[in-house]
Amino acid sequence: MLLRADSVTKSFGPIHVLTDASIQINEHDAIGLIGINGAGKSTFIKILLGLEPPDTGEITQQTNRIGYLEQFPESSHEFTVRDVLGRPYGHIENIKHRMAAIDAAMAQGGDLDWNALAMEYADLEQKLANCDIADKSKLTDALEEVGLSRDLMDRPMDTLSGGERTKVMLSRILVQADECDILIMDEPTSHLDIDTIEWLENYLLKTHCSFLVVSHDRYFLDKMATRMVEIENGETREYKGNYSDFVMKKMIDMNRMEKEYLRYSQNKRAQEKIAEQMHHDQWYMSTYKTREKMIEKMESKEKPTAEKEITVRIQAAPKSGKNVFTAKDLGIAYDGKPILEHVNLEIKKGDKIGIFGANGQGKSTLVKALVGEIPYTGELWVAPGAKIGYYSQHHEDLDLRLTAEGQVLQIIGKDRRADARNLLARFLLTGEDVTRPIGTLSGGQRCRVAMTILLLKETNVLILDEPTNYLDIPARHAIEEALTEYDGTILTVTHDRYFLDSVCSKVIEVKDGRAEMFTGNYSQKRGRPTIKEIVLDADEYRVLAPFTCWAMGRKYTKGERVLITPQEMTDYQWAIDQGKLKKTGGRQRKKIMVDDPSGTPGKL
Repeated sequence: MLLRADSVTKSFGPIHVLTDASIQINEHDAIGLIGINGAGKSTFIKILLGLEPPDTGEITQQTNRIGYLEQFPESSHEFTVRDVLGRPYGHIENIKHRMAAIDAAMAQGGDLDWNALAMEYADLEQKLANCDIADKSKLTDALEEVGLSRDLMDRPMDTLSGGERTKVMLSRILVQADECDILIMDEPTSHLDIDTIEWLENYLLKTHCSFLVVSHDRYFLDKMATRMVEIENGETREYKGNYSDFVMKKMIDMNRMEKEYLRYSQNKRAQEKIAEQMHHDQWYMSTYKTREKMIEKMESKEKPTAEKEITVRIQAAPKSGKNVFTAKDLGIAYDGKPILEHVNLEIKKGDKIGIFGANGQGKSTLVKALVGEIPYTGELWVAPGAKIGYYSQHHEDLDLRLTAEGQVLQIIGKDRRADARNLLARFLLTGEDVTRPIGTLSGGQRCRVAMTILLLKETNVLILDEPTNYLDIPARHAIEEALTEYDGTILTVTHDRYFLDSVCSKVIEVKDGRAEMFTGNYSQKRGRPTIKEIVLDADEYRVLAPFTCWAMGRKYTKGERVLITPQEMTDYQWAIDQGKLKKTGGRQRKKIMVDDPSGTPGKL
């Protein structure tokens, strides 16, 4: 065991953020910490690091070698990149802290082992001197490892872009990693492009450190985590496995808790009815009180709380022509420097296309050219019936001085306040959140305001620039479902690989001045094994109650017939155990997909 928190609570005024949070980090652990925005994830890790004191609870720490990547990278003008790479949790800083502690102890005097302290101090001075030359090289090597130039070393942090600041913080982790037992990272993939995210994944898989990561990146959590810890209503619950395992196991947990609560409430009502009847029929006796005491001693079960969900459907305007965008030999330059050249694209009605690539390659530049915001060379044809809705990752269309309600009223009319509130509530924006200036809202809340505005526009083409940034996992699921059901054409820039797989049927990779389209999702573009079809015997089942099979990515309705092969049984066993599926006795042949030549079934 390296670090443990037991029954931690934390409140800020009347707001209870954590009510019973516990976790244990052992050697070689890879833990994903998840929860909706505002659940208390960042607060919890600050308590683990000793940056925030808990109100109650106990923190047991067996190591001081802990690295920390903050959610919001340092952006102050006071600090250069060099300063940040040597900030707390680095080994140089640890040496300095220990030297300062020895200085303070010697200044106070008392019963000390002066010889031992003097020898330790001299040894620390020598280590610090030896580090000076070695660390200059180490810092620059760490910068170049994440794709930054060593020329940035003396640049103030506030002159860097958001992605560059995050990469500097990743470099800081590299500098510390050899000296750390635990790495704690708060949203490490925010602002990173896919190439850098995959570099980070490969690095973490090789490191000897345990790590705890707060993330909404489901693809990242699936690849990296072996344990998941969820914070919900101030409490933690742990699940073994990655994010996909967590989804399945939580669904089973919720079904079990619902059944337990139902049995408890039915039994309690029955006992209360008996006690009431006994009191009525035998009013002169006190036996009913014994029954009431039995009811009080019954083990109570709490009703599972259903999370509020974003409920949104994006209605498409009348359809555009068959070819929405046609680009021939398109070229885009900035200050005379070519960004993209010889771009040839044909985007058809109903296409759902994801655009990905490294930062600075021209992804946003491409979509801005398509909507006519920047000049270009070559030919670009846009269907006359195309009604384009544009979502910018920086939300330039929002007036930060207005409230969310005021922004919506500007579009639908000032006399429709109730309609504005209802629209915002569909994105879980209620109460004070709709009456505060947009500039005071969190990044995720601003995203939802911008999505509300987009919903009000009659479109048949959506161009989205990083639509899932700042959103928590439930919000991402809701937006993905809405976009999947959208009848129009979608063109989206994103680094969210889960989004690229679940929503997009085509992808465009922007790289080295080119934009190349591929039919298929991100995983297929990256070289997924060849998919083959085989036929197997399958048993027929009937759906008794609606459920979602996350492993297969399908929702089932009551009365539906399902064919299940023996190889697929593990994906449906929980639904059979929960009484949601019943075997009918029929047996048929079923064609399934396999992802390797040996015929091993694979999930699509």
